[in-house]
Amino acid sequence: MIRMTLGEIARAVSGRLHRAGGDEPVTGTVEFDSREITAGGLFVAVPGSRVDGHEFAARAVAAGAAGVLAARPVDAPAVIVPPVTDAHRGSVALAGDTDGSGAAVLAGLGALARTVAARLTAAGLTVVGLTGSSGKTSTKDLLAQLLEPMGPTVAPPGSFNNELGHPWTVLRADERTRYLVLELSARGPGHIAALCATVAPRIGIVLNVGTAHLGEFGSRAEIARTKGELVEALPADGLAVLNADDEIVAGMAGRTAARVVLTGRSERADVRAVEVELDEQARARFRLVTPAGSAVVRLALHGAHHVGNALACAAVAGELGASVDEVAHRLSEARRRSARRMEVTTRPDRVTVVNDSFNANPESMSAALHTLAAMAEGGRRSWAVLGLMGELGAETDAAHEEIGRLAAQLGVDRLVVVGEPAGAMLTGAKGANSVLVPDVEAAVALLRAELRPDDVVLIKASKVAALWRVADALLAGDAA
Repeated sequence: MIRMTLGEIARAVSGRLHRAGGDEPVTGTVEFDSREITAGGLFVAVPGSRVDGHEFAARAVAAGAAGVLAARPVDAPAVIVPPVTDAHRGSVALAGDTDGSGAAVLAGLGALARTVAARLTAAGLTVVGLTGSSGKTSTKDLLAQLLEPMGPTVAPPGSFNNELGHPWTVLRADERTRYLVLELSARGPGHIAALCATVAPRIGIVLNVGTAHLGEFGSRAEIARTKGELVEALPADGLAVLNADDEIVAGMAGRTAARVVLTGRSERADVRAVEVELDEQARARFRLVTPAGSAVVRLALHGAHHVGNALACAAVAGELGASVDEVAHRLSEARRRSARRMEVTTRPDRVTVVNDSFNANPESMSAALHTLAAMAEGGRRSWAVLGLMGELGAETDAAHEEIGRLAAQLGVDRLVVVGEPAGAMLTGAKGANSVLVPDVEAAVALLRAELRPDDVVLIKASKVAALWRVADALLAGDAA
């Protein structure tokens, strides 16, 4: 974060000083985990369902923090944020926030990030925001790798994309930062608009509109309206990068004052991919075609769905001054950064484990199954170990049934459905090659008993299913 005093922070968040004179400088990072505190940093006392950050305030200061951002007095120098309205409190999904103190701290953190972002953008910082129903984190990681050679770049680790992770990421930027890449998620209408109010991107990417969180939104149309809040927040001198292959996303061009660049395989796309081919590991090779020229890209990421992600990143990098050849080279050199997202490991017995277990929705599940099918071409036996896709509401059974049907259509050799909540996949699969097992332990036992050399195993489900435990068990010591 830029250097600020506790007094300046108090003014930024409309808070009051506690056990502090106001001149104390904050020169380190902003952290909500007291174990991550650096000298001169600011500790954010976030209440949670299991622990309350306020209880660690004194420990954080003893570890080197200059002060604490808190909702109530603590045994340390602090800035106390004001309470929030019931309406704002209800919009914040923070487990254990029974008294609104969590919402208040997050509001304060957002206000601080807004102040810092305003100063940095005035000094030349470029902010890029991206959203979509699937692929956000992989695209964010890819874009960061394209921008880093052009100047100091800040991007969130993993999926830090909500009311906590968004401002926390903004506050990683300082006077040296040239590019800030932000991933924006939403659980309901207005959420993306609120994140954009914290820091307004100049460039916005919308990847796709699917059915993730359908149970919370109620309809795909409502999801589209919410995703489009990003392009609505862009300035007239900004850029909206929209997926030409998704009609709903392409239609967002009419919702923004910014200039629009379309990306995709469609001929109408300004930045597009032609001559797309997949190798035996489902890694894409394609020709990147732009108004400035073309070049060949060889992605190291697994899955044809990464082509669309790469095109969006190419459009942004080109806008910011990278040549076509530079973009193609950086895309080809880029590697996966976030765990449990198309994480491909081959054991000594040549069994390949595809750990895509971080999260799942119907669109990402479809992409993963197509990747599995591509990797199994040439006679390898394919296994799909799949679990619950959460937050689909009334569409839960139909969506799971459709995934089972797709697995059968793609010729997956063995479908292992983990847990009764995902059981509708069996209805869709309609084959003797599918089985329902009750839990992770049963899935691991089955795989250990039946896997053969050269098999390919996809493991995917929503985070709540914790199917990464299957991958961990299969890769323990890389043993057969």
